[in-house]
Amino acid sequence: MKSFFKTFFASLLALIIFSVIGLFVLVGIATGLSKEEEKIVSPNSVLVIDIAEAFPEQAKSDAVTEILNKKKGKLPSLSELIALIHHAKTDSSIHGIFLKCQQNPNGYAATEEIRIALLDFKKSKKFVIAYGETITQKGYWIANVADQIYAHPQGGVEWSGFSYETMFLKGLLDKLEIQPQVFYAGKFKSATEPFRYTEMSPANKLQTSVWLNGVYNSFIEGTASQRSLNADSLKALSNEGKIQNANDALKYHLLDGLFYDDQVKKVIAKKIHIAKEKDIPFLGINEYASAVAIRGTGAGKVAVIYADGDIVMGRNEKDAIASDDYRALLQKIRNDKSVDAVVLRINSPGGSALASDIIWREIDLLKKEKPVVVSMGNLAASGGYYIACNADSIYADANTITGSIGVFSVVPNLSNFMKNKLGITFDRVKTSTYADAPSTTRALNATEQKFIQAGVDSIYYAFKSRVAQGRKKHIEYIDSIAQGRVWIGADAIKVGLVDRIGDLNDAIASAAKMAHLKGYALKAYPENKSFLEDLLGGYEDKVKTKAIQSEIGVDEWQALQQIKAIKQMMGQPQTRMPIFVVNHP
Repeated sequence: MKSFFKTFFASLLALIIFSVIGLFVLVGIATGLSKEEEKIVSPNSVLVIDIAEAFPEQAKSDAVTEILNKKKGKLPSLSELIALIHHAKTDSSIHGIFLKCQQNPNGYAATEEIRIALLDFKKSKKFVIAYGETITQKGYWIANVADQIYAHPQGGVEWSGFSYETMFLKGLLDKLEIQPQVFYAGKFKSATEPFRYTEMSPANKLQTSVWLNGVYNSFIEGTASQRSLNADSLKALSNEGKIQNANDALKYHLLDGLFYDDQVKKVIAKKIHIAKEKDIPFLGINEYASAVAIRGTGAGKVAVIYADGDIVMGRNEKDAIASDDYRALLQKIRNDKSVDAVVLRINSPGGSALASDIIWREIDLLKKEKPVVVSMGNLAASGGYYIACNADSIYADANTITGSIGVFSVVPNLSNFMKNKLGITFDRVKTSTYADAPSTTRALNATEQKFIQAGVDSIYYAFKSRVAQGRKKHIEYIDSIAQGRVWIGADAIKVGLVDRIGDLNDAIASAAKMAHLKGYALKAYPENKSFLEDLLGGYEDKVKTKAIQSEIGVDEWQALQQIKAIKQMMGQPQTRMPIFVVNHP
């Protein structure tokens, strides 16, 4: 026994010492990272922007990435990227921009924001060169602003037009004998169509055709303008399948040359009067972000709240807009006397109707205390529009997907599936007629169906009322442009759902003007965790996610997340866009 205690306490002491040393190591790493060396931008630098990066709405801390990629710096957020491009316009150390444009995972609205910033940069007469071994259409959407666009001799440019694809589950549900029991309000509300139909309804095809062609026209007209080409001729190239390889793209003036990487760098070296391409002072956008100050200063303070992801009930939901979290956050900002104005940046397809209304209420209270301006990103639709509609002013990008003012609810009846496929049956005892309603283990009766549809209709009326109040329109008019219909920003402004076309920086400037601020600093919310909090707190989730992904694959992981989203929707009224969407731009 004496030997046991001796061994036990020795092991315990070793564990304590190891933990203390580990803590000091982590603190040392955190301190080292927080005191980064001041980076100096070399004269004649060429800023490198790789648009294959998915620039997030809000730059978030990632302790593991910071440790592994300390020299590369953090990836800037979308708004920071825009601000960096604007800063580079007047930065004498930046001689031009080199765009890597092979891929572009950013959304339509984000793509247009980047493009507009680059067009503004070109007013400085500094060069923009774009290159990709192969260039996708969304890559070309940004690349078309460049002075010269080059591709690999054996590469090419994708030029096939845009398409939108939705997965329909009705056939699968029929085979499994699962009855979805769908309730909805709004003839254009297409989120439930995958459960009801095997193909798109005429109404959904109409609205999709309108907004998709609107986005496509934006792409074509931008290209035509920058390349001095005819828009109809550009459409003909895709309709007739004329662009099949790099030589075709060059022949029809989509490219300025077919070069290898080293040849493109020789072009850049010549522009900055350097003899050898290896001596070009390339500067990554991440490094540039670490080297320059892009945020304003002054006595005023503008809070920028990022609402990014699905709208859900509860709290502490990762990558979501959780009702409890945002209610507390909005209350905190409302009571913070140091905050003069608020910008709500929304990038959301919507979600829970109740959570949307909870957040709407807090915004209604907040705007009574200080100006509130909404900036819409790629998506601010359904519940995303619900939380936007009552702001003092709404900004959207021309290609923002918005509107979709409608409601739905789904209650699946699994009884036949459980009985006929799995051999499982259910029985029940209840004290009242509707004690077990709604249930997924039996069909709803006619009265129960009326109850749920009445609830959906009531929420839809409340939704329209909120929009009518916020937009200062008659509810009858709102009903005419609602019905679940999706609009792009350029059309939403025409029907009164949006006030102005502009990006986040435009919305910030507007909020500051409303608050009569001459100078102001920005504060982003939700606030990022500290390095140690992120490293220790997020480790378990990251390991769990990575472990599952490695076992089932990334695509299967994404499918699992879609199934999880569907499960969260069941039986709860939803104000959201469709889940099963695949875009081929």
